[in-house]
Formats: sequence, C-alpha cells, structure tokens
Amino acid sequence: MPKSSQGVTVVALLADPDAPTEIAQRMARRLPDRLTRRSGKGRRFDVKVVSEPITAGSEDPPTVMRRIMERASGENWDIVVALTDLPLHSRGRKLVVDLSYEHGVALLSLPTLGGWRLQTKAQRAVEEAVLSLVGPRAAGAEGEPPSEPPRGPFRRPLAPVRPDSVADDETADLRYITSGPRGYLRVLSGMVRANRPWRLVPGLSKALAAALATGAIATVNATVWSLSAALSTPRLVIAMVGSVALMIGWLIVNAHLWHRTAEVSPEARKRATLYNASTVATVGIGVIVCYVGLLVINWVWALFILSDQVFASTTRRPLHATEYATLAWFVASLATVGGALGSGLESDEAIRAAAYSKREQERRRRLQEDTD
Repeated sequence: MPKSSQGVTVVALLADPDAPTEIAQRMARRLPDRLTRRSGKGRRFDVKVVSEPITAGSEDPPTVMRRIMERASGENWDIVVALTDLPLHSRGRKLVVDLSYEHGVALLSLPTLGGWRLQTKAQRAVEEAVLSLVGPRAAGAEGEPPSEPPRGPFRRPLAPVRPDSVADDETADLRYITSGPRGYLRVLSGMVRANRPWRLVPGLSKALAAALATGAIATVNATVWSLSAALSTPRLVIAMVGSVALMIGWLIVNAHLWHRTAEVSPEARKRATLYNASTVATVGIGVIVCYVGLLVINWVWALFILSDQVFASTTRRPLHATEYATLAWFVASLATVGGALGSGLESDEAIRAAAYSKREQERRRRLQEDTD
C-alpha cells in the first residue's frame, strides 16, 4: 500500500551517476521539509536517492520515460523525479521537463537550467515537479483525477521556458521546453557546467608537466628576456590568443573530440553544433585556467630566480614590476605551446576523461560504436 495513504508521500530521485547524483543527494537533505512547508494540508514527504544510468543508450524522452516507469513499477514510490545531465531533445526542441500526472513521473534535463546556481535551480525545479504531481496523485486516490493537468510550474518571468505540445502516443501529460537564443545559451552553459572544465588541468598531467618545464626553462633564457622587453602589448595579446587557440585546437583534434554526424537532418546538425560548441567552451575554459595558472607560477618563479644586474645587462632595462609581469605573460604563452605539444603524449581516453562528464563520455562512446 503506498505510503501516501498513511500521510507520507514517498519521493524517489532517480539520478544519473556523477553530477546528477551529487545534486540529488545534496537536495535530499532539505527537500522533505521544504515540500512539507509548501504543500501544507499536513502532508509529509520521504525522499530517497537512487543512482542509476537512466539515460544509457537513449536520448529519446518517451523511451526514457517508459524506462523510468518500468524501474518504478516494483517499488513503493508515489512520485519519481529523474535527473540527467544529458541534453534531451523533442522534435528539435530542447526538453526541460516531462511530467506524467497519471504515473507520478517527471524527467528533468539539468543542462536546460543553465550553468549558474545549478543546485538552487535544480532544487526549485524538483520542488515544482513534485508539488505539481502530488495534487493529481492525491485526487486520484480520493476520486477522479482532473480532466486537464494543472498549468503553472516552471514558469518564470525572465526564463526562456514554455509549455509544449505532447503527442497522443506519449506517456507525458505536460512538457516544458526551452527555445530561442537565450534558451540555447542556457543549455550550452549547462552542458559546459556538467563537463566540469576545471578538471581539465589536473587531468592532463603530461601536458601540464611539459608546460611547467617549458616555462621554467624560458624564464631563465636571456633571449626570452630580450623578446619580452621588446614586445608591445598588442603582440603579447596576439601571442596569448594564439597559444591558447593552438592548445584548444590541438586537444580537440588529437583526441578526436569533434562530433560528426552521419545524419543529414537539420535537427541532427543542430544537435552536432551544440555538442561541438560545448566541447570548444569546455576545453577553452580549461585551457584558460591552465594559462592563468602558468602565468602566476612563472611570475613567482621569476621573482625567485632573476637577478636585477644580469637582467639589466642583457636587456638594458631595469627589472621592475612591469618587466616581471611582461616576462611572466610572454613565458606563459610559450609554456602553453609546450603544453600543447606535451598533450600529444596523453591518451585519447585520458583527454576525454578530463574534458567530459561520465554521461557525455558514454554518449560519445556509443555514437562512435554506432558509426563504426
């Protein structure tokens, strides 16, 4: 007998492994109390977190919804909210959430919430989904469910989210999507956030070692001193942009990160463009973090190792704060090029593991197998 009949509504958060599971576990600590306060009527909630790869092998929302219902059929759950960090698409539109009032099931795609304040947005979305589902479920226990699902959750004045039609043969009763340029940017930032680009630097140990070695040697090279003193700011900017672009391009090409699709439909091409944009942004952020780290390390190394007299005798310029900063800036560009060359020693698997979430790695592995 469902616990809802005893005054307790059992809510299962069915989350993909990795980031979705971490988000679900954090929100589960506060969710019961927040749902109790917002629902009123003396209703209490019991929240459980189940970590399973619900989207493995499929990005089709109806297929995933059926899989969720099959998984929940043998459990004593009143409401199931599934969380995935993969972008889901419905007829070329980016899915935010699918709601099935009859079965008490919701499917939430986290990337559509954007890359900022993801934990807060995810908790708010889950609360909206549960409270939207619990009313019809309770009505079904006492009498006939409402003829039309309630319309109201997931609407924010400034959010690019709107309800969308659902085909008659689908399980969902109500669907929300995101569209337009703002919606595209939200999904893109959410995909980049799911990939955790800050993990790229420690994940590429051989490339980082090559970059550090290049920077250490360049800092004590008299020719580099003369070049850094002679280069103007525009040239230093060009050197920085060029080295960062070289590193990004080399990582993407060397590890085969560029997504190609054999399908010729406009929807498939838009999807490929979105995946490639997230790859460039993810790798780009990681490389920029690496560049800033190299700049700081080389500046500290220069402060420790350089001699005012030797530097002045070589460049005919006194060693002041400007010279330290300029040298560290130029050496960071050289070190980034050295890191790009060093990344060739990394395996493709290591680069993919550093650049992508587990869900994204599995998705790309499956696509590669289908292509082969």
